[in-house]
Amino acid sequence: MIRPQKNIFIRGFFTRYISYIIGRHFHAFNFNRVDIDPHKSILLLPNHYSWWDGFLMFQLNKLLFKKKFHVMILEETGRKNSFMKYLGAYTVQKGTRDIIASLDYTASLLAEPDNLVLIFPQGTLYSNFVDQIQFQNGLSRVIKQVAGQFQSVFAVSFIEHLQNKKATVNVNLQVHTESFADINELQQTFQSYYQTAKQEQSKNVV
Repeated sequence: MIRPQKNIFIRGFFTRYISYIIGRHFHAFNFNRVDIDPHKSILLLPNHYSWWDGFLMFQLNKLLFKKKFHVMILEETGRKNSFMKYLGAYTVQKGTRDIIASLDYTASLLAEPDNLVLIFPQGTLYSNFVDQIQFQNGLSRVIKQVAGQFQSVFAVSFIEHLQNKKATVNVNLQVHTESFADINELQQTFQSYYQTAKQEQSKNVV
């Protein structure tokens, strides 16, 4: 497992660069403001639909949550993009015993209230407008280890161009400070919110 490394110069550069490329490539980056418990860490769970997702969630944390950012990525991605470890990325290698170490590391991060951990629960890219969001099972181990110590934040995002040449990103946030009993309850709650956010998005673009 590749773990995050600190380098204030590299992190500072990419923090500014991410803000720049989002501003350059998108017409707007919209999100609703939510209240969080400052005494709990954040498990940020977004739908996964584009190359931009990690950068958009990094920017969201910078603008709204202001926590220490961490993100779980695939081992191959971490090796190809070595700079990501300076932005809080750590790796997971599916199908190996190393996945246990990555999940336990996730739990240790969520045990610290100053941290935010970004995990894409779908595990891979899907269309921005799929009907069903299927979670990977690994999260169940994390939920059990640090139940009650973190809050879950759902981030359901959709991209629309409409009348603009550049796309607009709309991020719909919902906070859950209570613990979920298991991964099934977490997935069902996320699915319900995803459907609601999708319907609202459709109304807004008519």
